[in-house]
Amino acid sequence: MTDQKDRSAIVNALALLANAASRRMSTMFPGYFKEAKHNHYRDFGWPNEVTFDLLYAMYCRNGLARAAVKKTARKVWQDHPFLMEREEAHKETAVESDIRQRFADLRVWQRLAEADRRSMVGGYAGVILRLADDKRFAEPVDRVGGGLDGLVEIIPAWEGQLKVSTWDTDETSDTYGQPTMFSFNEAEVGNDAQGRNRAFEVHPDRVIVWSEDGTVHGRSMLEPGFNDLLTLEKITGAGGEGFWKNAKSAPVFSIEKDAQLSQMAQAMGVDVSEIADALNTQTENWQKGFDQSLMLQGMKADTLAITLPIPEHFRAGALENFAASIEMPKKILTGMQTGERASTEDADEWSQTCMGIRSDRVIPAIMEFVNRLERFGILPERDWFLQWADLTEASIGEKIDRADKMASINERASRTGSGEIVFTSDEIRETVGKEPLSDADALPDDDEADLDPPDDGEE
Repeated sequence: MTDQKDRSAIVNALALLANAASRRMSTMFPGYFKEAKHNHYRDFGWPNEVTFDLLYAMYCRNGLARAAVKKTARKVWQDHPFLMEREEAHKETAVESDIRQRFADLRVWQRLAEADRRSMVGGYAGVILRLADDKRFAEPVDRVGGGLDGLVEIIPAWEGQLKVSTWDTDETSDTYGQPTMFSFNEAEVGNDAQGRNRAFEVHPDRVIVWSEDGTVHGRSMLEPGFNDLLTLEKITGAGGEGFWKNAKSAPVFSIEKDAQLSQMAQAMGVDVSEIADALNTQTENWQKGFDQSLMLQGMKADTLAITLPIPEHFRAGALENFAASIEMPKKILTGMQTGERASTEDADEWSQTCMGIRSDRVIPAIMEFVNRLERFGILPERDWFLQWADLTEASIGEKIDRADKMASINERASRTGSGEIVFTSDEIRETVGKEPLSDADALPDDDEADLDPPDDGEE
């Protein structure tokens, strides 16, 4: 009986503690619990909905947001891929050569990289294909003559420029739930609309949607950390404003209780109603020069000193949250702020992250582009392969260091007298990306081997 009472007492105590903790958490984090009385987005000054306009403005005006997008795109596209007819090919074919030259003329890879960058800012981006098929953008594509010359231009489009006009609502259709027409307005994004006057309806055949899942329902890379970017702007702006106000040191005037306003106005040479304007003019002249005097009669001038807290503690948390939201090491995001470079582990992790972005989003979009050109007859039907350098591969300096260590290990092994070679010459060459030597290259030249150096007495 006593044990049962003890258990009941423990259960009641735990319930009281849980209720108290719930109320405490609701107070600390308003908006996260159903019974909360506050909206944390409103209380903290964050938008309820992050639109493309907000994301684009953040990208244009915030250095961290721009660095996050630009550094990611630059790393993913640090080199350009090659479109190959076969995966195991050691010599460029005539078709591959024509593709490389045509793609270079049209700057295909640069335009696709630009579309990828824009897709990181918005929920998606678009690649509009301009084709030499004598049809309008709003018409579907059948076959395009002229081979590679049938591709005329690639137009990258922001989410704000390319919007869905109509959807397929027929449940029996193969394209049910997909766009049946897009609307493109080039001047919709950006402040300077001069020279960007293209606006037209465009058929989905001529559009490649660039996003995580290939649809217009993607999410911006900046959205998860958008609140942290706003917090960083508040901290930076408040610090700058406070520093400016301290440096400005505008005086605050207090009128003594026995002051006569009429005498003050007479001394300043103005009417009583113009005393405030005269004081502003006098203060402005006083602040502009070191040798100016400030005349006060019946007044006292003080300055308001603003004590600014050190912002690093508050800034560090928001910065770490934003870096985590984009999966980028903080030192890579901000660079060498303290003279300390990113560690090898950070660099390796960042390379793996960008390889994942390339594999999950970029390569599928490129292959959709290739398949579209193949369907239109611009590219011949092949089992196309995209050759692209591995971002996680070691640099040439790292490879040489490994080869040097392998050679040193062989040298130490030879000193022991065992005569065993730990690494062969072919293995060392493979470490630095070299092909194994052929038998002819490995053996010395017979003529040179037979030549003996002449004796000192020979003429």
